[in-house]
Amino acid sequence: MEILSVENLGFSYPECNKKALEGVSFGVEKGDFVTVCGRTGSGKTTLLKLLKRQLAPKGDISGVVKYKGTPLFELDELDSVSKIGFVMQNPEHQIVTDKVWHELAFGLENLGLPNEIIQGRVAETASFFGIEEWFEKEVSTLSGGQKQLLNLASVMAMQPEILILDEPTSRLDPIAASEFLSTLSKLNRELMLTVIIVEHRLEEVIPLSNRLLVLDEGKMLAFGGTGYTLEKISKIPSLTEGMPAAFRLFSRFGGFGATPFPLTVREGRKFIENNFENKIKNLPEGEYKQNISVALEFSKVFFRYIRQSPDVLYNLDFKVYEGEIFCILGGNGSGKTTLLSAAAGLFRPYSGDIKIFGKNIKEYKNQSLYKNCLSLLPQDVQTVFLKNTVKEELADAKAETEKLPFDLSNLLDKHPYDLSGGEQQLVALAKALAGKPRLLLLDEPTQGLDAHTKKGIGKIIRELSDSGVTVLIVSHDVEFAASLAHRCGLLFRGTITSVGTPREFFSRNSFYTTAISRMTRGIFENAVTVKDAEALCRLNGRVKSADG
Repeated sequence: MEILSVENLGFSYPECNKKALEGVSFGVEKGDFVTVCGRTGSGKTTLLKLLKRQLAPKGDISGVVKYKGTPLFELDELDSVSKIGFVMQNPEHQIVTDKVWHELAFGLENLGLPNEIIQGRVAETASFFGIEEWFEKEVSTLSGGQKQLLNLASVMAMQPEILILDEPTSRLDPIAASEFLSTLSKLNRELMLTVIIVEHRLEEVIPLSNRLLVLDEGKMLAFGGTGYTLEKISKIPSLTEGMPAAFRLFSRFGGFGATPFPLTVREGRKFIENNFENKIKNLPEGEYKQNISVALEFSKVFFRYIRQSPDVLYNLDFKVYEGEIFCILGGNGSGKTTLLSAAAGLFRPYSGDIKIFGKNIKEYKNQSLYKNCLSLLPQDVQTVFLKNTVKEELADAKAETEKLPFDLSNLLDKHPYDLSGGEQQLVALAKALAGKPRLLLLDEPTQGLDAHTKKGIGKIIRELSDSGVTVLIVSHDVEFAASLAHRCGLLFRGTITSVGTPREFFSRNSFYTTAISRMTRGIFENAVTVKDAEALCRLNGRVKSADG
């Protein structure tokens, strides 16, 4: 029997004419690993919340969701809370206590379990997830990756049979994200835990999945085994753009009639080796020449939050030139958001200088820094929303909707908090652009966005750069940085330790690099995007055995 079944599910938010979901039906077996994908605003988060009774949004619901044959709203409270676990995108929204050990115990305490059982489950869970070393720590001292792992562990301590996750890695650096997904895969394999996940980081998630569910404008476009579903959507670029790099490269050559599709780095490498020569190893790349004028300069900058704490920014020196797109990557807690906040004048370093267009940031008086000069898009975009509708938000920022580089017309009457994460990003970006900045600071601008929307955002940023706007981006999205930036830098312990063009930067990295770079290393030398790999494959031509 199916552990979860969804029958003709429909949903619309209050005062919205368009349905968020319509006629969605599918079934999930115990031990399935289901990835839910689709474009930004297609209804993915709404669907997940409707699978967890306590999180179901207010609105008009039709159809039914059943757990082991029983409608969700008829389940007893204990099963409803414990048997279906939910991990949110932002761990800060789910963690409720101050100590790690108490967070692990909190859910169990609320279930009313005896102390002996609580202690046993907390000990076992902490051991499984490797939490023992930070078991007594304050939650506030943990890194982003540790907080999300604690979030997962706290849910798993209640021994759910179904685990639902809404973009759990969107705020994690590539290494922390990979470790989190590996843990999730282990839970699925070893405990037969049923996993249903929404994730835009599909490079690593798709190979773990045995089923894919694709939503488009609130309707189910496809559902089934991974290979079957990929084949069904393979002719829809807006959906395939976010699929694993090996699959995208394979698709660009018509697949040569081969099955199954390559999905992993290893399978993609075999596809290249078996089908293409590698006599030409490098794509030609001219020397990068930046503008001589400097837009942003950090000179020997030191910053710490309190006197007794260690430096978050340490002897930081770097320049961003006018019209340049500069992407900063680095681990959670390395100081990336602090760097942007300092550049925006929100934090003042205790030593060193920050200059904006040649003028010391201290010399910008009476908010002049933010008048047609600098705009900051923060990581938590909800902090910029002050009004009840998107239309009011845009009017407050004096954003002219007809001149925006993307269409928000279908969102104007919605409350900003009712939007999907990706839609919130677009509205916040519209507000940031309304100030007509010469220097645009973006903190994780692609979180919550599908690959097609990211491509559109990249096009907007490139056009801004071409018009003379300088863009400094902090991101965990290595694929986005590789396809867009003029230069990239790695921030480590408050200092930028490595800077280069995307091909230089990602080709010499092993961990902070793209799937294509890992896939082609030793075959080609400077391929970092699917476009790069395709170009080199075409330059080299097919191997003779493939022609035969």
